[in-house]
Amino acid sequence: MTVRLCGSIVVLTAVIALFLMPASVAAQAGIPRLPDGKPDFSGVWDRPRIGDITRNSTACGSGSLGCKQEGTGTPGELPYTEYGKSKWEGNRVDWTAYCLPWGYSRSWQTEYPVEIIQTPKQFAILFESNNIFHKVKIDGTPRPQNLEPSWLGKSYGKWEGDTLVIETSGFNALTYLDTGEHPMSDQLVITERMRYIDPNHLSYEITWTDPKTYTRPLKNTRTFVRMEKGKDELMEYWCMENNKDLLDGRVPKFPGYDQP
Repeated sequence: MTVRLCGSIVVLTAVIALFLMPASVAAQAGIPRLPDGKPDFSGVWDRPRIGDITRNSTACGSGSLGCKQEGTGTPGELPYTEYGKSKWEGNRVDWTAYCLPWGYSRSWQTEYPVEIIQTPKQFAILFESNNIFHKVKIDGTPRPQNLEPSWLGKSYGKWEGDTLVIETSGFNALTYLDTGEHPMSDQLVITERMRYIDPNHLSYEITWTDPKTYTRPLKNTRTFVRMEKGKDELMEYWCMENNKDLLDGRVPKFPGYDQP
């Protein structure tokens, strides 16, 4: 009888402690983790569709409930440098119309879901849009001093507690921050901070630092929602080939790209 009573007291104490635990701590206690104890962000996530990083949004791109986006600044009135202002007010070409890459920043703004596949050493992002992938080294590999410019840049991650911090740079400056065509330069550095709110919601914070284009960093905060079972498979996405019905039928010369 004494043993049963002691056991009941232990269980009761644990239940009381759980109810007294702050909600944020209780939610963190149930999040998926890898064998090394780090949060496991693997899964298919719905996100707010961000056509313009300066605007707010509360709609998930694929119809889930709970997405949120808090923009930065006033539409079209970002803190441009002289260079940035000239790029914003000048002629712009949307190369995605010719099936060229959207770039890393703009890919994160689309309405299509993303799938994350994570191991202790690597973090892979599978974008449904254009069926592209991007890998992030999270094994402590040092960032090279000189990166070859590319559409998606190179990403390296580190942990700050249960928050994954990803820094991406080495961009070719041939795309935009968003569909609204807010410009960027080859000096752009993107910093992302990802953490669990609870097992089915992620907090995602993105900061763009581009001293050539903007006089201060820009920041968005968002909430991602885990896709429901049965809806959590990425679909095939293809860009139409040979689209010439643009700009009065004229295909502009793309820098460094030999077109027929």
